[in-house]
Amino acid sequence: MLELVKAGGWPMIPLLLLSVLALTLIVERAWSLRRTAVLPPNLGKEVRTWAGSGKLDPAHIESLRKTSPLGELLAAALDVRLRPRDQIRERIEDVGRHLVHKMERYLNTLGTIAAAGPLLGLFGTVVGMIQMFLGILDHGIGDVNQLAGGIGKALVCTAAGMIVAIPALIAHRWFRGRIGEYIVSMEHEAIALMDTLETRPAGAVRTPQAA
Repeated sequence: MLELVKAGGWPMIPLLLLSVLALTLIVERAWSLRRTAVLPPNLGKEVRTWAGSGKLDPAHIESLRKTSPLGELLAAALDVRLRPRDQIRERIEDVGRHLVHKMERYLNTLGTIAAAGPLLGLFGTVVGMIQMFLGILDHGIGDVNQLAGGIGKALVCTAAGMIVAIPALIAHRWFRGRIGEYIVSMEHEAIALMDTLETRPAGAVRTPQAA
């Protein structure tokens, strides 16, 4: 690593810091966005069974809310289960937007790293080339092999910037696609729960509507 800093000069330092930050964010998001953590298997079916049998109480719903993002979404629907379907849908959409924001945490930072990496690398290369040509201006061309080596060292920053940016960009796109898949699955489970709630006994008491 010290050799890379020597080869690329001081512009390599922010690139190395960005690489560490990108790796940290990728590991954190990969752990947080595990499918079992977001969409626990059979949770939707279990909740529909609870709703169909009427075995629901505030403590039960609160426990569900803490299990996962899917559990939080379904708990939001159960909170207003006695209201009309359109009001239940509105609550689901509101909570869903909040959950999407939580799942997309740090992705903007990862996207910024993917965009800034090549620019920082190019900046380092430009700085290196300027220093090299200023040296030529003061001392002449000298050894051609030494000149080629100077150009190679300047280009190290560009290569380093791409090495940082490419994995960050791939991870950013992959996480966004995964979140999109989760959203579709969560919407499906929420709709299925609303269908189950509509089959509740006709005598169920609805909450009073505002005049």
